[in-house]
Amino acid sequence: MLSSPGMQQPHSFVYFGTPGVASGTLETLIEHGFVPALVVTALDAPRGRGLVLTPSETKVAAEAHDIPVITPEKLTDDVIATIREHGCDYAVVVAYGKIFPEALIAAFPKGVLNVHYSLLPKYRGATPLEAALLAGEKETGVTVQKMAKELDAGDIVVQKAVPVAQSETALELRPKLITLGAELLADTLLAYLAGDIAPVAQNASLATHSHKLKKEDGLLELGAPAEENWNKYRAYADSIGTYFFSARGGSAPGGEKRMKITKASFEHGKFVVERVIPEGKREMDYTDFVRN
Repeated sequence: MLSSPGMQQPHSFVYFGTPGVASGTLETLIEHGFVPALVVTALDAPRGRGLVLTPSETKVAAEAHDIPVITPEKLTDDVIATIREHGCDYAVVVAYGKIFPEALIAAFPKGVLNVHYSLLPKYRGATPLEAALLAGEKETGVTVQKMAKELDAGDIVVQKAVPVAQSETALELRPKLITLGAELLADTLLAYLAGDIAPVAQNASLATHSHKLKKEDGLLELGAPAEENWNKYRAYADSIGTYFFSARGGSAPGGEKRMKITKASFEHGKFVVERVIPEGKREMDYTDFVRN
């Protein structure tokens, strides 16, 4: 059954999202009394060793609250027409994974609100948290923006910054940003819908972009500056990970062995590799590997 709203919703909305970050934000909105009329998420996808068709985390959350769900493969004109039939005033997007056609953005009189995990206009694009850590930023944050045609270029509704400790990796920082984004959105919606917040245009001249990650991005050279290696390790700690090649034999380029880093630290200005998975072996202390 639907959760009991803590307040009366002044406007109806559609929620777009797919992975865990989106389902968590949906749950926060529902807890604050914002229950979408419709949830749009990705198709069920094969997962696990058995490749069993599995619904997205957001679909599971929506169905647990008896919220109607659609899972279009593409945002076609017919899909947009179906969404329009719900007569919603606005939409919320969190990690949906598809580009919105202009016709879909125009379907919502009060706009489409997107939660982005950076202080826009810095780090537009797919990997803003990773980009901030790679750059050694001392702070990052969350932006709620009003979606526009150009990616992450919409007007800023609200932002909130958080400090970044040098010891923090994406593994610790990402959950903080997800929670912050969900609460910021829920706390802002009523004022935005009442017209009490005037969105502010981004300064496009200050925009930077973050690219989609490739496995090769995780390669580091142990002889590179220590802080550079530490920033790369912490940026990719919960995604592609980091690795290097050892000259102790293996099947990688030049006869070297690929070494996946599973634990590292930054101590007294030095990048310290603590645990690794050598190619073809189990996880071990890096010092044991070097000794052998």
